[in-house]
Amino acid sequence: MATVIGSPATSAPAKRPTARRSLASRMSWWQPVAVFAVLIGIWYTVAWYYDKVQELSFLVPYPHKVFESLFLDAKRRPDLFEAIGNTTAVMLTGLVIAIVIGMTWAVIMSQAKWAERSLFPYAVILQCVPILALVPLIGSLYGYGFPSRVIVTTMIALFPLVSNTLFGLQSADRAQRELFKLQGASRWTVLTKLQFPAALPLIFVGLRNAAGLSVIGAIVGDQFFQRGAGGLGVLIQLYNSRLQGSDTFATIIAASLLGVVVFLVFGLLGRLAIGKWYDFN
Repeated sequence: MATVIGSPATSAPAKRPTARRSLASRMSWWQPVAVFAVLIGIWYTVAWYYDKVQELSFLVPYPHKVFESLFLDAKRRPDLFEAIGNTTAVMLTGLVIAIVIGMTWAVIMSQAKWAERSLFPYAVILQCVPILALVPLIGSLYGYGFPSRVIVTTMIALFPLVSNTLFGLQSADRAQRELFKLQGASRWTVLTKLQFPAALPLIFVGLRNAAGLSVIGAIVGDQFFQRGAGGLGVLIQLYNSRLQGSDTFATIIAASLLGVVVFLVFGLLGRLAIGKWYDFN
């Protein structure tokens, strides 16, 4: 006897993979927790070694001491919050400048092959130039305060925006490009109606990567430009020079958490902007 299409006999198996995927997603929380527990165990082992064997406990403090310094030490909390605020200001300023320059750069290259061949090598060179070698020159030209920190942050965060935006703009379907040309669409129409919508997934990936790199750039700038309002990099260097291991590790973790927060914010923005059309993870 023929089976009727859409009957329970044929539709029920199709739902099982979805159910299994949802169950797996609900149970996947324990995997990062297990890795975290293993890492904490390794940290305690290394800290015990430096404390009991090497008698250099300030080099690798115990995790609970770092936790106390990060969350429970009220005396150092104002300095930490001030440093986070200063680093965030540098990071956001450099990131905004990198977004403007990077996306403009990519749009220009996407309009003609000769422009891409002429300009993209310099983006690669910028990525390969050792920023630390340029730090003394940047300090001599622009001083050792906020502007120099922003320049370093922009240079470090720029390449992911250029490369991802360019490749995203070039990923538009060729048949759709030809259709736009047949309709007599202008370059601006093709850019705004076809290329940018197709490039959004890669643009947001570039934004997430650049956001994390901008935090690194702000801290690197702090490490070398000691004047003006100090951020997390200055605080790390200060605690390290005083052999305050717990405070040093706590500040490093605070810097890492700042980078994670910025990364997650741009990931959320990406899901809100394009989550209905793309699988944006």
